Amino acid sequence: MLAGVFEQVGIFSLQERPVPVIKKADEVRIKVEAASICGTDVHILANPPGHPATAGVIQGHEYVGKVVDAGADVTNVKVGDRVVVDPTLTCGYCDYCQMGYVNMCEHMSTMGIFVDGGWTSYSVVPARNVHKIADSVPPEIAVFAEPLSCVVNGMDKIKVQPGESAVVLGAGPMGQMFIQMLKAAGAGTIIAVDFSDYRLEYARISGANVTVNPKTNDVAKSVQEATKIGADVVIDCVGSLFDQSLTLVRRGGQILLVGMNQHALPPIKQNDITRYEVTVKGTYISNHTFPKVVKVMEAGLLNLERLITHRVPLERITEGIDVMKKGEAIKVIVQPA
Repeated sequence: MLAGVFEQVGIFSLQERPVPVIKKADEVRIKVEAASICGTDVHILANPPGHPATAGVIQGHEYVGKVVDAGADVTNVKVGDRVVVDPTLTCGYCDYCQMGYVNMCEHMSTMGIFVDGGWTSYSVVPARNVHKIADSVPPEIAVFAEPLSCVVNGMDKIKVQPGESAVVLGAGPMGQMFIQMLKAAGAGTIIAVDFSDYRLEYARISGANVTVNPKTNDVAKSVQEATKIGADVVIDCVGSLFDQSLTLVRRGGQILLVGMNQHALPPIKQNDITRYEVTVKGTYISNHTFPKVVKVMEAGLLNLERLITHRVPLERITEGIDVMKKGEAIKVIVQPA
């Protein structure tokens, strides 16, 4: 089978790999119907890399498929079921797993990053990592399950109330999904901020009432005009805008830190957090949120179809990677052979 492989730093290739076989009684083999390209995938392929990965791994941690084989101990799904894949592999036994914080597992690994993932035709995964989803949800929509599970984890932390205002910093794929979830939750004024007019156009499609490009408008002034006292919630999807978030949130409001940038060191005026009783929360990947995501998708609550800007067959996946690098795509769907 053809597979998209991270060979080594800065080198990606398409290779022929053997179809994987089930080796454990609790595994399933799925035929991949669709995968997508994430910003993390692009970071892995950068030189120097912006995210670690195992050399020789089949990339792709966002994918959906049909179960074609199942181990003897598998009971949650059967052959023929469409499933979305939770790529996070956890031990289940460390202190954090036992406390229910599986996204903090001390022995965590990830399919598509450290072990083989979904940029190929077949994938063998633990049955506990797949979630059945209705056939009525098209594969190219179901593939949003993984990033959306991260968004839902963040939304669970801030519990936006109907009518509340929100600022989303960064209108990439994650920002777009946050906007759509905020809209579905009943948020009143949603303000999207990005340097790309292309992304801001999609932000309006996703449900943003106000869009701001910092190159042409003052962000703080724009937020103040739209909210009078500052936003109830500010969501940083970039990973380096904590300091700016503090200038946009109202007294007693909330800041959610989503994006990750290990090199960002913004100066923070801690006094303002204390004085104005600002709640700051971090959110990392998903945490038992796939079942919620499946319900959201099956209910058709979001407009995910509009976020798909490119579709490429696996043999042309480098074209999709390139448009992601250039910031000329929102979501790229990859269709295996």
